[in-house]
Amino acid sequence: MKNLTNPLKTLVIATLSALMVATSAVAATDDVNKPLLVIGASYADGRTPFNDALIAPLGGVSVGLGSYVSLGNALIRNPRLPGYVINEAQAGATTFDRLGCNPGPSCTFGSWLGYDKQLTKAVARVTVPGTTTILAKYVVITIGNDCLHSDAFGIPQNQALRCTYSDMRAYVDRLIAVGRRATNMGLTPIYDIYPEYSSLDLPFAAQAFGLTWIIDSSSYNMLRDLHRTRIQAMLPNAVMLNMWADFENIGDGLHPNDKTTKKAAEVIARYISHPH
Repeated sequence: MKNLTNPLKTLVIATLSALMVATSAVAATDDVNKPLLVIGASYADGRTPFNDALIAPLGGVSVGLGSYVSLGNALIRNPRLPGYVINEAQAGATTFDRLGCNPGPSCTFGSWLGYDKQLTKAVARVTVPGTTTILAKYVVITIGNDCLHSDAFGIPQNQALRCTYSDMRAYVDRLIAVGRRATNMGLTPIYDIYPEYSSLDLPFAAQAFGLTWIIDSSSYNMLRDLHRTRIQAMLPNAVMLNMWADFENIGDGLHPNDKTTKKAAEVIARYISHPH
């Protein structure tokens, strides 16, 4: 009996393992075919938002004057994904609602929605009416403009002060809060990691976009490290992908070029399509 039992046990274990792998593969395929939610700022979508009076920050301009493939666009084009992307990101957005103050001196140049409202809108698009059933699995949450420059505070630029460490922490905590809300809804947040400072030309970007000041290298690296480490520590069920590795900008010193967003979309697509 002993000689018969061991092969039988081995067969049962192998069968169960195969079933588990098959189930995981089916689940991954199912996740790929679900709508993908996207919230964030200009890396995720190149368009500044118009209000009902057709007033928009920066006159409604789009990144690259329209010649720009955002991450949201790249996700639609990615061959691993079906193209079901619900993108509520807004170019220029911060994690909080704010007024547009550039060029100033007043703040009467439209407004942006913060990440919490962006998430509310995105989820509404994929919720079965009259129920709490959400047909999405993942929400991509990209970095905001918070603490990056003088036009990221909702006050005139000449009144905007550079962020302290506490300010940076508060920003990251807002990102964590929206991710935790998404998790409580049954969604899995996917966060990016800031590109390396050397991949950008932020002083040039400050000139190009009419900014009074822009974050320096030391503060940028502090923010990048805080963002990466704190989100991972506080949201263990969230996903953090280094999708901006080998970052190249479009020539404005700040925004990713087409090749970079295509690579970022592929990183996300590979993660979603891989069994977990």
